Amino acid sequence: MPETGENVAEDFRISRRDQDLFALRSQQRAEEQSETEELNGKLWPCPFRKRREIRYISPKMNIPGLTRRWKRFRNETGRQAGWHDHAGNASGVNDGACALLLASETALKRHGLTPRARVVASAAAGVAPRIMGMGPVPATRKVLAKAGLSLGQMDVVELNEAFASQALAVLRELGIPDDAPHVNPNGGASP
Repeated sequence: MPETGENVAEDFRISRRDQDLFALRSQQRAEEQSETEELNGKLWPCPFRKRREIRYISPKMNIPGLTRRWKRFRNETGRQAGWHDHAGNASGVNDGACALLLASETALKRHGLTPRARVVASAAAGVAPRIMGMGPVPATRKVLAKAGLSLGQMDVVELNEAFASQALAVLRELGIPDDAPHVNPNGGASP
């Protein structure tokens, strides 16, 4: 998978510096959110042992410090030396869990449930395996067209951050600024 991140960085001309800036912003957003999330009732207590999944990056962390901390996936002889994904701007190895209850309008009424959201449309799309992280671009375009909506109508965009290169390439292809505050506002998976 790191190789696909490198391919995306190379094909879509995503600089190492931009990847590191994105990763640092994402980590800072996640750190800020983790301090308040339980108090806001967004997380439910879990009976399992908790461990810190957010990589520690001090508030004083800067780009040179970020890039020195972790080994690159491709060495300097890579096809475009200097455009490297590295462990500091790629997602960590971690687990997560989620529960979602989908119900019809009939079931909502029958069980006295209050809906919190509704599914408007869904879509799937594929891309070449060598750039697999770019799948959100055609899938997003397809689902928005199906729903008759635009990205400008979205209050929040949650985007996989497997690699900062992949997240940035997707954002740029969709015309969303690298630092858009409505994209992964609580941080993502990058660092």
